[in-house]
Amino acid sequence: MPIRILLADDHEVVREGFKSILERQGYEVVGEAPDGLEAVRLAEKLKPQLAILDLAMPLLNGIEATRQILRVSPQTKTILLTMYKENQYVLEALRAGVAGYVLKTKAAKDLVQAIRQVSKGIAYLSPEVSQTLVDVYRSGGEILSEPLTARERQVLQLVAEGKTTKEVASLLDVSVKTAETHRANLMKKLDIHETAGLVRYAIRTGLIHP
Repeated sequence: MPIRILLADDHEVVREGFKSILERQGYEVVGEAPDGLEAVRLAEKLKPQLAILDLAMPLLNGIEATRQILRVSPQTKTILLTMYKENQYVLEALRAGVAGYVLKTKAAKDLVQAIRQVSKGIAYLSPEVSQTLVDVYRSGGEILSEPLTARERQVLQLVAEGKTTKEVASLLDVSVKTAETHRANLMKKLDIHETAGLVRYAIRTGLIHP
C-alpha cells in the first residue's frame, strides 16, 4: 500500500508541483488544503500517514496546524515546507511535534528523502537547518521562549490577517466574548496595544508574510 499523504499550501501551483513529484515516486496524495484550518479538517477526516504543510499558510500556519493535527489524528506525521531556517522557527516547529523540516529551496531534492526517513520514525531536517541549530548551540545563543498560548497565536494570526473579532470567533467556533478575551490577553502579554503593532509582531515571528 502506498503512503497516504495530505498536502497543504495556499498556492495551488505549488501543491500541483509537489503532488506531481510525490505521485511519480509512488505516493498517494489523498487530500489538498489551501489553508491550515482545512488541513486540520482533512487530517481528521482522512487520517493520512503524512501531512506536508507550508509553514506560512492563511488562517492557521503550519506549526499551529501541526499541533492540531496531532490532536485529531495522532498517527499522522507532519513535514513542514518553509523558506525560514532561523532557529526560532525550527525549534518552535520541533516543539510542536513536526517530524520533518524541509526548506522550499531544496524541496525537490530533500522532500522524498524526508518522507522516507519520517515514515521510518526518524526526524529529518534539511542540512542547512541542522547547521543552524548546531551554530546556535555552539555559540550559546539564547533561544527565546514563546510567550503566547497556541490559541492566542492563532488569534494573533487571524487579527494580523485583518479578521474582525466576530470573524475570529466564527472561524474558531467560539463566542465573540471569548475571542475578545484572547485578543486582550495576547496584547497584554506582548505589551502591544494597537493592531498595527500586532501585525508587525506577527510578521517578525513568521506567523504571516508581509
